[in-house]
Amino acid sequence: MKKKLLFLLFFLAFVSPIFAQYTPTAENLAARKQFADDRFGIFIHWGIYSMLANGEWVQNNRNINYKEYTHLADGFCPSRFDADAWVRLFKEAGARYITITSRHHDGFSMFHTAQDTFNIVDATPFHRDVLKELAQACERHGLSLHFYYSHLDWHRLDYPLGRTGRRVGRPTDQQNWQSYYDFMNAQLRELLTNYGAIRCLWFDGVWDHESDAQPFDWHLPEQYRMIHSLQPACLIGNNHHRKLIDGEDIQIFEQDLPGENTAGFSGQQTISQLPLETCMTMNNTWGYDITDKNYKNTDEIVKNLVRAAGKNGNLLLNVGPRPDGEIPAEAVERLREVGAWLKVNGETIYGTRGGIVAPHDWGVTTQRDKTLYVHILNLQDDGLFLPISGKKVKKAVMFNTRKPVSLHKSANGVTILLPEHPKAVDTIVEITLN
Repeated sequence: MKKKLLFLLFFLAFVSPIFAQYTPTAENLAARKQFADDRFGIFIHWGIYSMLANGEWVQNNRNINYKEYTHLADGFCPSRFDADAWVRLFKEAGARYITITSRHHDGFSMFHTAQDTFNIVDATPFHRDVLKELAQACERHGLSLHFYYSHLDWHRLDYPLGRTGRRVGRPTDQQNWQSYYDFMNAQLRELLTNYGAIRCLWFDGVWDHESDAQPFDWHLPEQYRMIHSLQPACLIGNNHHRKLIDGEDIQIFEQDLPGENTAGFSGQQTISQLPLETCMTMNNTWGYDITDKNYKNTDEIVKNLVRAAGKNGNLLLNVGPRPDGEIPAEAVERLREVGAWLKVNGETIYGTRGGIVAPHDWGVTTQRDKTLYVHILNLQDDGLFLPISGKKVKKAVMFNTRKPVSLHKSANGVTILLPEHPKAVDTIVEITLN
């Protein structure tokens, strides 16, 4: 009996960490709140793929041999890269954080790593760690830093072949999951120990094995525990397009706002209570594409930002720098215009949550304590009915002019009558609730 009891205790001590449910620390919860308060971030897709000026999937899409592809690194020397100039621009745009690709699907590391010489310091004539310089610039200017990290790899021979990268010439007899998993974890340790406080690790690529005959075990809970052990406040998000996994701190939606799935990448059935984020391109591609001039206009970007906040989420807006390190002029123009809008209206976005009035065709609401901001994005009439109890509404004014707004209260809600028909991209009414 005593031996059985000892065995049981040993067994429980061994397996309990494996099945233990994730409990975020106080530092992590504080980071979640700060993340949700920020509401606007900049996504940066940049790597040696930028040299081909055809997006970040160019190696896969054009079936470029994995050995030939490595020669792009021989000529990658972004002479115009200036981390400080980038961060100043993003801060001028009103962004509160940056997410940059530390390593994309092509397997090239944009930081100095001891795990593989296929990185920006060892394999290029540039010999500079751009993530280190960006981390220092973010610290100087008060922006939080997030790292994107790809779970899949078209370069390493030990990566188990998935549904992508099948025509780049990689041999299929050297796949070794444990070797690849150890490599990833070693790189993640470097990112979390050599670059200061990293507020979020943003994963992508587990969908590469979604078509496998047998479910592929990425060992994500174990990887997540390692991350939280190194930096408990570090948030974890994964762009896996499916139900959340224990250990994740934010929920990601790609090219769509929460609850929408027009692009086909955000079919999650459940919108969680975790902080939400929508990542979205400014044109059609994530990485630099010299022919892609189909940029969203500033009004559309502002509306996406407002609608994201109204749906209780952040907007992570992408830029794809040129191979020389410059941000395309079209992107710079729009970022500055979004920043000008936020300078005037940021109070209705930063630090807010989705309001008590759910999103409608006419727009959304955001809220901070007893102040409700009604964002009118598309209104056909001058009157707008809000389904909130009339007793809760104390007064209403136009946010920008402070002109009073007439209210008609009823048992079912309140109708606000605007002094003039909305003409701005976002007409904002500020309502004070009792």
